[in-house]
Amino acid sequence: MSDKRILGIDFGGTKVALGLADHDGNLLATCRLDTDAQAGAEQVVVRALAGAKGLLADAGAVPAAIGVVSPGIVLPDRILLAPNVPGWEQLHLAELVAAEFPAVPISVGTDAKAAALAEWRWGALAGTDPAVFLSLGTGIAAAVLVGGRLLTGANGAAGEIGYNLLSPQDTEGFASGAAPLEEAVGGRGLGGRASILLGRPVTAGELFALAKENAEAKELVTAALDELSMHVANLALMVDPQRIAVGGGLVRSADVLLPALAARLAHAVPFPPELVAARFDQDAALLGAVALALGDQ
Repeated sequence: MSDKRILGIDFGGTKVALGLADHDGNLLATCRLDTDAQAGAEQVVVRALAGAKGLLADAGAVPAAIGVVSPGIVLPDRILLAPNVPGWEQLHLAELVAAEFPAVPISVGTDAKAAALAEWRWGALAGTDPAVFLSLGTGIAAAVLVGGRLLTGANGAAGEIGYNLLSPQDTEGFASGAAPLEEAVGGRGLGGRASILLGRPVTAGELFALAKENAEAKELVTAALDELSMHVANLALMVDPQRIAVGGGLVRSADVLLPALAARLAHAVPFPPELVAARFDQDAALLGAVALALGDQ
């Protein structure tokens, strides 16, 4: 007899993570595939679903429910604000998954918001209200939970702070194809500017390490953290959260990142929230997909 498992699928810009979990959110088996974004959106989904079936077969399991997450605003019939994979915004993601897994309950959502659910259910935001998950990686986003419920907004776009403007004179925004804060402090933007500055390819993670000994790198990191911390403080002033958990790839530089954010929160916010690193690193969005699938179970 096959075991019933929760299937999570996390579509990312560079990789797809697949996982099988029990009803307590414990990942029992995982695998990863390259997105190969330039080959288009549909092939990513086809390969991911084939990989998911293989994972289930290897485990002798059948899916009790499926959670699927992706960058952008993931709606049942379309995906918005997800330009990094050609054709991604035209996908009917829930329908494609349902075609391969008929009669299985399927939940879809945005990766950062789903990761926030995982942190609230099993991780660093457990027992807190309101709670904020701050995703700092290639992109920049926040997710707000009130009473354990995600604040989605009228269009599913609550927390898309990557589109924040940087100054009153900033005329480049969403309508111009820009995401000002994300371009200024996101991993891709930081890595690009560091590469130009240092004359060789540099990732954001390498930049933070170099900043400890290289004056130019330190200046770039300091400016980025000054900008980011201002937006995090403004978010805290608006929401008055009990705790902010910071996740995403940049949190690997937590020794530099968290003190800068904490200092600005302490100075600018009347009731500074607790600031912590998120519990889940590599598997945050994948566990978020599992949390979505579990719903209120």
